[in-house]
Amino acid sequence: MATTKRDYYEVLSVERNSSGDEIKRAYRKLAVKYHPDKNPDDPEAEEKFKELGEAYDVLIDEQKRAAYDRYGHAAFAQGGVGGGRGGFHDPFDIFREVFSGGTGAGGIFETFFGGGAQAQAGRDGTQRGSDLRYDMQISLEEAAFGVEKEIEVRKLDACDTCHGTGATPGSRTVTCTMCHGRGQVISARGFFQVSQTCPRCRGLGEIIEKPCRVCEGEGRVEKSSRIKIKIPAGIAHGSRLRSSRNGEAGVRGGEQGDLYVVIHVQEHAIFQREEDNLFCEVPISFSTAALGGEVPVPTLEGKASLKVPAGTQSGQSFKLRGKGIVHVNGRDRGDLYARLLVEVPTDLNAEQRQKLEEFQALCGQENSPLGKSFFERAKEFFR
Repeated sequence: MATTKRDYYEVLSVERNSSGDEIKRAYRKLAVKYHPDKNPDDPEAEEKFKELGEAYDVLIDEQKRAAYDRYGHAAFAQGGVGGGRGGFHDPFDIFREVFSGGTGAGGIFETFFGGGAQAQAGRDGTQRGSDLRYDMQISLEEAAFGVEKEIEVRKLDACDTCHGTGATPGSRTVTCTMCHGRGQVISARGFFQVSQTCPRCRGLGEIIEKPCRVCEGEGRVEKSSRIKIKIPAGIAHGSRLRSSRNGEAGVRGGEQGDLYVVIHVQEHAIFQREEDNLFCEVPISFSTAALGGEVPVPTLEGKASLKVPAGTQSGQSFKLRGKGIVHVNGRDRGDLYARLLVEVPTDLNAEQRQKLEEFQALCGQENSPLGKSFFERAKEFFR
């Protein structure tokens, strides 16, 4: 049983007197909302996305829109304007210059939006290559000081046999015999005619006389490439680096796409990072906290010495200025915050326990300001 098509104006949520700009804005908004890659758990998203592209293709074209306003869906029945695959607007065009954050890390690369979108072919048959994404894991030290990495990606590169032209050496392009060089074919649909993109030359008006046998006329084949990526000092987790013209090769010598590297900074065993500041916890002995002294504090550049004042309480933080991470602009630097944790001794021997009990007997409330303050507040609570 055939499914009844929805009204194209209803699909795009626009009025029948809407302008072309209003239709374009409505399409862009809904295309982003229903893009399959944005809705992996919605099985209906892909069909909605295709429906949007079909409606937009008709309503954005003045002639198709006029035919639709007059005859409805019947204007494109039986392979009419909407029947030919090449005749519809490519719904992925809106995402050509956009890429999204993405999947896991560790050397995964992919064409944006699953490789489903490719750039619009030029009149000469060239077509820009797809942009690629590579997720790279680096350590906190590498993020802090910068590093150069070499990665390997397998992607479509220019064919060595035809040098990216798609044609056998010595071959030439000839006029398409189906459309006679016009790039369009006209078919009768009842009482009016419909123009469609030529399925043989894909609207170019010309075809390659002898396509390259290695790449089958596309001008590119899959290869492994090694690419050096320079990671700047101070780069943050989730940052994206663009490596120009290191994406996929274009069709028939078209412009090379770009490679986008997404940085994932691994968790560190000692430090936590917030923007350009670092945070760590440093255990100190009870005696050092009570009497004061100096304790070693780890930094990304080695050890630093921290002077601990007498009477330091557990949980107090101290700032080591300039021991954080350099800002990615290279002009400023964050700080390191060391949170001191007073360590309580365990497994005391008899002598240690005796000395500690003597010390406890000598201590009064004046030696425990926090406890004194707490119990004074607690009295009001228990009244």
